Amino acid sequence: MASTKTSNASRKARIEEMRRAEQSRERRNRFLTIGISTVVVVGLVGFGSYVFLQESEKKEQKVAMAKAPVKKEKSWDAKKLGRNHVTKEVSYPMTPPVGGDHSQVWMNCDRDVYKKEIPKVNAVHSLEHGAVWVTYNDKASDADIKKLEEKVRKTSYSLMSPVKDQSGALMLSAWGKQVTVDSASDPRVEQFFTKYVQGPQTPEPGAACTGGMTL
Repeated sequence: MASTKTSNASRKARIEEMRRAEQSRERRNRFLTIGISTVVVVGLVGFGSYVFLQESEKKEQKVAMAKAPVKKEKSWDAKKLGRNHVTKEVSYPMTPPVGGDHSQVWMNCDRDVYKKEIPKVNAVHSLEHGAVWVTYNDKASDADIKKLEEKVRKTSYSLMSPVKDQSGALMLSAWGKQVTVDSASDPRVEQFFTKYVQGPQTPEPGAACTGGMTL
């Protein structure tokens, strides 16, 4: 009888010990889960804050870039350029033209890269809609042309084409604005795009850059 009681007591003791061990494991697992979750949450918050700060910094840089003057940029009085629709060729006072009378049909300028020269009267209409026109002549390097093509293909309200009789190898034009850059890596390229793609100089902001003329 005593042996049975001792056996029962031992079994109860083992069961109790197993229960305590199980409870201990559960507590450790809970603590581990909470710890991992905390680390993950903190990491996500930290990453989110980092991304937010990065985006905020980029926006501030773009604002500063848009406010700063473009070095060696040429400007023309927009009020004196003229904006009439015509059906004949126009003799522009600058090459490439940055405004003036133009065709009633714009050149498609939604990331469009043209390998041949395009009609200036149609390109000027694209500038009126807020596009930036990237042009180059035979002096431009293949590497610079390729890099600028990549930029245009990523940017709505921009177009690119050769203009053989322009003075600079690489030039960027917007309505009433123009700059000659040294290379595709020239920081003025990014600044010009930031400042003038649908910029404040645009006579018809929001007007279409598709549905016009193409080659």
